[in-house]
Amino acid sequence: MCKFFSFISDGHGRILYFDATARAALRRENPRNYEPDSHTSIAHAHEIGALEEDQWTKWEYNPLTHRLVCDQMNARDDTVEVRKWCETIDFRIIVPELIIKPFVNPLTVARSDKVTPQEIELLRKWDSVWDSVRDSVRDSVRASVRDSVRDSVWDSVWASVRASVGDSIGDSVWDSVGDNGWDSVVASVGASVRAYVSSFFRNATGENLFQPGIDLWNAGIVPSFNGTIWRLHVGPQATIAYEWNKG
Repeated sequence: MCKFFSFISDGHGRILYFDATARAALRRENPRNYEPDSHTSIAHAHEIGALEEDQWTKWEYNPLTHRLVCDQMNARDDTVEVRKWCETIDFRIIVPELIIKPFVNPLTVARSDKVTPQEIELLRKWDSVWDSVRDSVRDSVRASVRDSVRDSVWDSVWASVRASVGDSIGDSVWDSVGDNGWDSVVASVGASVRAYVSSFFRNATGENLFQPGIDLWNAGIVPSFNGTIWRLHVGPQATIAYEWNKG
């Protein structure tokens, strides 16, 4: 399956893709079952037949990681021109809802190892969110953005964040708390990662249910919950800076 962002080039300066207007149109009506990040769909939507399609080079570019992949070089090698185009195009014309920004690893944020009253209040707000959505945080985050973006966009952002910071954070928290209530700890850390993923999408209502988790993340804090105790972890060793026993 092709990934976001997919496009094709003819080796002579012509680049074709689905922009925001075309993607929105496909969500409303799509009798030919085009996929916005399918090379074949892009070609056919631009009236390029099957035989001619094989003369176009097929690309994938991740605007968050800046990774450019050539799936199939069929025309003159225009890698230099294509890369320059990818790095200068305004992605708001492709997915207006997507926020392009650097990844933040909360455990590498320079900060004090003591939490503030404001950060404790953020934890209590995050606990309230956790109580309301619990293990369905991933589905809730995804549902909050999927009406405006297709699966290929969501999957690309989720995979990029997880590969960049999500897995390493989980390992660090594991080393900090051990296996005490680990299933719940895994779920709670995963919820923070998913909340952070939601920060890469503009919310049409201007409100984000998961903002307390995002604010903790950006402050250099990872919450974990073992079913009884909330802990706030900071620093490269995921040091426990605060505990709250909910009883």
